[in-house]
Amino acid sequence: MKRHDGFTLIEVLIATVVLSVGLLGLAALQASSLKNNQSAYNRSQAMELAGDMADKMRANISYAKSAGNFYISKTPTSAAAVPDCLIPPDGCSPAQMAENDLFEWNEAVTTSLPATFGDTPEPMCTISLNGNVFTITIKWTEDRFSVATDHVETGISTFAMSFQL
Repeated sequence: MKRHDGFTLIEVLIATVVLSVGLLGLAALQASSLKNNQSAYNRSQAMELAGDMADKMRANISYAKSAGNFYISKTPTSAAAVPDCLIPPDGCSPAQMAENDLFEWNEAVTTSLPATFGDTPEPMCTISLNGNVFTITIKWTEDRFSVATDHVETGISTFAMSFQL
């Protein structure tokens, strides 16, 4: 009989190394999948929130089309809640409704999307008007470890939606 001392042990070690490399590749694929899934979730949340604000503006269309309205002139983070704004029969004025809409929208954006912009722990959201086209822009951080250096934002995702009333 021929002797093959240690030959089987070498085969087992090589097979273990190949299996380990394959499992590491599978773990990297799973991590990448989770990251992309979270990114898609954040983008769908931003899309839903922008659509929600557009619907609120459509519900208050006479005020949204007027000059100097709160939707454009006030930042969402500076808006305040208007008590009893949605309770009939008194309700509230179109300006108060706009203020309340901005406040509620900012609360929803803040709780739905991750953000860390330097000293500002909230996502950035703006509403602008160009002619008769409104643009809602929402920015958030995709990577919780990203930082802004020299005014260059890294890891920032943006969703913008334009519409007319």
